Amino acid sequence: MVTGDNINTARSISTKCGILKPGDDFLILEGKEFNRRIRDSQGEVQQHLLDKVWPKLRVLARSSPTDKYTLVKGIIDSKLNESREVVAVTGDGTNDGPALKKADVGFAMGIAGTDVAKEASDIILTDDNFSSIVKAVMWGRNVYDSIAKFLQFQLTVNVVAVIVAFIGACAVQDSPLKVSDI
Repeated sequence: MVTGDNINTARSISTKCGILKPGDDFLILEGKEFNRRIRDSQGEVQQHLLDKVWPKLRVLARSSPTDKYTLVKGIIDSKLNESREVVAVTGDGTNDGPALKKADVGFAMGIAGTDVAKEASDIILTDDNFSSIVKAVMWGRNVYDSIAKFLQFQLTVNVVAVIVAFIGACAVQDSPLKVSDI
């Protein structure tokens, strides 16, 4: 782990935000150390080296937009887990555009964000507040759950209707679901 004022500041802020919890096995790295750990002797990013870093990485301090993009791409391309990780990125500058675009969900700052960041992102936070990201994720999960329940209901109803129509057509030689002539 790298030590220094930048790391201590990052650790303090991330602890207050709830990103770090005491006793967790985690990494806090500066951009230089991050690059040293993920690149080979020719300076090329190696996925197997990145796969050793990102699962424990909680804070990447003093990093460049290229570092952010490399991390996002590395997590998306990783084969460590059977199911792929969902990657969300926040950004406000023009240089954050590639990482915002590459991420599964990009959050741009609506007040301080540049037009490039806003265009590259999926969600624009109108108040530039970190708690808005939490609210957006909660709303997104709620919408996803509601859509999943609706689809489950529709599939169940439609399968039952097809089965009833098939059995009725075979047994009665007529559809039990047609409109009656009363």
